Amino acid sequence: MRVAIIGAGLAGLTCGARLKALGLCVSLFDKGRGPGGRLATRRLETCAGTASFDHGAPFLDGGSPEFRSWLEGWATRGVAARWLEGGEASWTGTPSMNALPRAIAEELRVTHGCFVRGMARDAAGWHLLQEDGRIGPFDTAIVALPAEQAAPILALQDMRMAAAAIGTPSAPCWSAMFALRQEIGDPPVFSKTDIVRFAACGTGKPGRAGPQAWTVQACPGWSRQHLDDAPPVVLRALRDALTRLVGNGALDIAAGDIHRWRFGLSGAAGEGALWNPRLGLGACGDWLIGPGAEAAWRSGTLLAGLVAGTG
Repeated sequence: MRVAIIGAGLAGLTCGARLKALGLCVSLFDKGRGPGGRLATRRLETCAGTASFDHGAPFLDGGSPEFRSWLEGWATRGVAARWLEGGEASWTGTPSMNALPRAIAEELRVTHGCFVRGMARDAAGWHLLQEDGRIGPFDTAIVALPAEQAAPILALQDMRMAAAAIGTPSAPCWSAMFALRQEIGDPPVFSKTDIVRFAACGTGKPGRAGPQAWTVQACPGWSRQHLDDAPPVVLRALRDALTRLVGNGALDIAAGDIHRWRFGLSGAAGEGALWNPRLGLGACGDWLIGPGAEAAWRSGTLLAGLVAGTG
């Protein structure tokens, strides 16, 4: 069976890896430059050295036995580790968050820089539509994208799936990155304030080095209110918020950057995974279960079982 997966975030990678292990011929297509989606890492060169920021998912919550067991398997291969400073159940990719999805993708056929604008089905099977042509045919097509991106692709194929995506909007998230010349003591993690959803120093994560690298993620409501603000304005606002959290006066910032995740925090459709066996069409993603890497992993796992007839 030939399977096409649109999206190489954790849900798509997990689904693809499971299906490949079951003997299916799997191809993934992603518009980004690398795999992982929000399991992302950015590096900034500073006068104090290279700073590394996990500016998407700041950690992985290995609270459930199944997800923890999966992470432990990757830990034996050197691309995942516990991050005790983040909490008892916190894990991270190592030496960077995106090392984990990259390791999964190495065992799969993934095409990057490939924007799929739609799908079409004929007697030969599924074809993925691009601006300059089509890719296919495939026996099965899987959409592993955020709900807002999945909805228009699914709308012409399966209205139930499209309706689930339309009814499960994501929340945006501004994520600021600051490399500091100074050392800030404990705590390495700050929880929610009126502006900040999460702030953490990632320098103490396994495999990290360089200057203190702080990631500050804004709350969904604040991010939505300021979604179209100029990036420098948002960067200053989150710098000031971190300064108030730390409480040690002005921060000595060597470098800073900002990223806007339009679909930063998923909703929760309560579906697990979507599968239409008559069409050979499926959808997976954290938005079907709830925010977080485990939800993406679980959704991809569930869909792989449905496609292969083992779920």
